[in-house]
Amino acid sequence: MKKENGNHLFDRSEEYDAMLNEGLRISGENKSYFAKGRIEAIVNNLPACKPHRIVDFGCGIGDTTLLLSNYYGGANLIGIDTSKDAINRANRLYGSERISFLALDDYEADSSVDLVYVNGVFHHIDPGIRRESMSLICRILAPGGHVALFDNNPWSLPARIVMSRIPFDKDAVMISAAETTRLFLTSGIDKICTRYLFFFPAFLSVLRRLEPALTRFPLGAQYLVLGRKAN
Repeated sequence: MKKENGNHLFDRSEEYDAMLNEGLRISGENKSYFAKGRIEAIVNNLPACKPHRIVDFGCGIGDTTLLLSNYYGGANLIGIDTSKDAINRANRLYGSERISFLALDDYEADSSVDLVYVNGVFHHIDPGIRRESMSLICRILAPGGHVALFDNNPWSLPARIVMSRIPFDKDAVMISAAETTRLFLTSGIDKICTRYLFFFPAFLSVLRRLEPALTRFPLGAQYLVLGRKAN
């Protein structure tokens, strides 16, 4: 899922938050602000979606998996990741009757999942195997199931600055919303919409009331591509 790098930074889960928040510090926000914004974007754009099974694809240490469980109270959630260190920590922190975490190698895609959440994963996947990873997501989904894929917008200078400050993003290859859409289409996933998020840092928070009107403009720090698996 995520590329291995020489420092194995994704296997140092105790340091992950510190590295991420250091990168995000220039925005004036922490990772919780962005995670909540992403989930609200799903809810706003898929108001009728009431998933029973959700996969957090590239869950890291599981913080967003827990948030998803709070937004979708009746759902069962599985977080999957390539880092076994992160998976072990996630199970310690958040494992419950409704939430479980598995290493990617231990997860069996069975076409039964209603919603797959993906954030910041594909820029860590070698471009040569991105189609393979998207095909896996398609196999995870039940017919008619949805995928919500978020990634950093290559056209956003603030997004590039943040990534330059995060050690585990050093070798990342950014992926555009257009490329994500092509991956959807070649993997049996129909695109529903593309939306852009996070336009203003904290010191310009008074302008955030304008963001709902800006979501179709490719200026936000992240984008969301929503898709639906064909029946």
